[in-house]
Amino acid sequence: MHATALAHSNIALVKYWGKRDRALNLPVAGSLSLTLGGLATTTTVHFRPELESDLVSLDGRELRPGSVAHRRIADFLDLVRNDAGITSFAEVETANNFPTAAGLASSASGFAALALAATHAAGQQLTDAQLSVLARRGSGSAARSIFGGFAEMSAGTRADGRDAHARALAGPEHWDLRCVVAVTTQGEKDVSSTEGMTRTQETSPLFEPWARTVDADIAQARHAVETRDFALLGRVAERSCLGMHASAMAADPGVIYWNPTTIEVIHRVRRARRDGLQIFFTIDAGPHVKVFCPARELSALRSVLSQIDGVNDLIVARPGQGAHLLES
Repeated sequence: MHATALAHSNIALVKYWGKRDRALNLPVAGSLSLTLGGLATTTTVHFRPELESDLVSLDGRELRPGSVAHRRIADFLDLVRNDAGITSFAEVETANNFPTAAGLASSASGFAALALAATHAAGQQLTDAQLSVLARRGSGSAARSIFGGFAEMSAGTRADGRDAHARALAGPEHWDLRCVVAVTTQGEKDVSSTEGMTRTQETSPLFEPWARTVDADIAQARHAVETRDFALLGRVAERSCLGMHASAMAADPGVIYWNPTTIEVIHRVRRARRDGLQIFFTIDAGPHVKVFCPARELSALRSVLSQIDGVNDLIVARPGQGAHLLES
């Protein structure tokens, strides 16, 4: 009873921020994202009857039972066990090929890979929609990483969350874009996405006004993707990003994910765009800036970003595939 799956991270172009039900991880509003090839999590799950508890290793380091990270994975495995009608504990080995818990959506790829590997190891074969619902229970963003290319997440209306899942909007071959991640610091971020989201939703006067803009932004972004309108997608993505971060900064106390380099990258991107380069930025709950461009502009974009003091690394990604099995 074992399986190995790989899933890629994704970047929300219309942001996910806020939950209507925390226990079920149901979002306040929908979102729209691009799955990023090259930023991957590989996870192996082996249900073993002789185990007395779940064993979990992340990037070669064994997680302490009872720790937040271990408990989060064990609780997720309980969902699979309950649905599959099995009781065995599992050995889980998961590894990212990019920084963990640093604002690069490692939880998205992580729980998408875990959902696929664990269900197959338990003898289940779920539809993509069912996998998306399950992955969402681990991380709201993971629901989108089940799919390749562009994905649209529905907030749903049901209390049980069965209609809160992502769907494929356009495959990775639809649009030859590149995403360059400007890494502006090393290590994990100070405030987790979950903590920042909760504080924003509970205390920020800007949260509800921002949340009311999401449906219209998704409609515009969907049209931009379908028609490959780069300028329109960039306007929507930057608007959604800045609105989300403004709501977080207005929380009590304020949630500030940015550092000075983050802000400098924003200014350089705007300046380069005024000079004729086709680029736009977005930023998730972290300090790193993701800059998009048509593939033909990649060399020029790398030149712009590499000249910025404080940018420690550049990670180049292209539209990626959805979650898939490597072996079973």
